[in-house]
Amino acid sequence: MHRRARLWWGWGLLLLLLIAGRAQAKTPGEVEAGATLREVVMHGLNGPDRSLAQYRGKPLLINVWASWCGPCRMEMGSIERLVWRDQGRRFTVIGISTDDSETAAKAYLRQSNATLNHYQDSGLVLENMLGAERLPLTVLVDGRGRVLGKYYGARDWDSAEADAWLDSRLTGKK
Repeated sequence: MHRRARLWWGWGLLLLLLIAGRAQAKTPGEVEAGATLREVVMHGLNGPDRSLAQYRGKPLLINVWASWCGPCRMEMGSIERLVWRDQGRRFTVIGISTDDSETAAKAYLRQSNATLNHYQDSGLVLENMLGAERLPLTVLVDGRGRVLGKYYGARDWDSAEADAWLDSRLTGKK
């Protein structure tokens, strides 16, 4: 093999390893599916501060978003419709803003007429624990705080496909 070909091959291999490592990257302290979320007090954006433990006893759907995130904004309406339709029978739904600016997050909630409880992440605690290396992220948690599943990307949460995803994780029949 020529020297130049070996050099290109070496750089190609390095690039491939970097890309593969990036695909496997996790956020610091991420709680994987099957593990239990740690306790944290969440700062209320449109209601009082609450601890994550106050949501124990019933499954919890956590939507992680940001006001500047187009796909997050696209799915917000379907999450609200899911809440209205489900009316808390299967789970509770909350939102977690990763905005650095509380003002921007609150402005977006007012603009979108949000009705469910939303909280602000502080110091990347929730973002890292939930694994939000990209947004939007929706995490389904059982009544004991154990992560049942994570969905990355925007979704129509009041669709039959989303219902099937939620039901399969809630019943354990994937």
